[in-house]
Amino acid sequence: MGAVTYSTDEVAGILNQEVIPVQLPYDAKPQSRDYNVKWTPALFVIDDGGLQHHSSVGFLPPEEFVPFLILGMGKAYFDKEQLEDAIGQLQRVIDEYPDSMAAPEAVYLRGVCRYKTTHSVDGLVDAYELLQAKYPSSEWARRAEPYRLLKNVA
Repeated sequence: MGAVTYSTDEVAGILNQEVIPVQLPYDAKPQSRDYNVKWTPALFVIDDGGLQHHSSVGFLPPEEFVPFLILGMGKAYFDKEQLEDAIGQLQRVIDEYPDSMAAPEAVYLRGVCRYKTTHSVDGLVDAYELLQAKYPSSEWARRAEPYRLLKNVA
């Protein structure tokens, strides 16, 4: 990934300004054991306490690596119940990288965050509708399928 992904300006920008990148050999101990690394590249978004919030195994090109990181930051905020910050990062994926592999999950999680902050099913229904319209064959569209039943409740 070093020759292709890390060398782009966009990737360098996010690595230098928004995260603290750490690169280790796949067999580095104790990290490889702690995070169950079996193949490379193994990518993780980990908070300052060492808790893993997002991961991927295998090569990601630059156009997928940046939204992967932003989604990971959104998931870290989500896991810490910092929902407004999570929504901001998830919205960033949706707006700036709508064709990325990360976008459907960002739509789904943004809907969940909106529900958790407002206690209104509107966020879940909106997530379902956007997933059906834009990402109908994604696993996240399938996971949101029950939200269609909330349309009459909203």
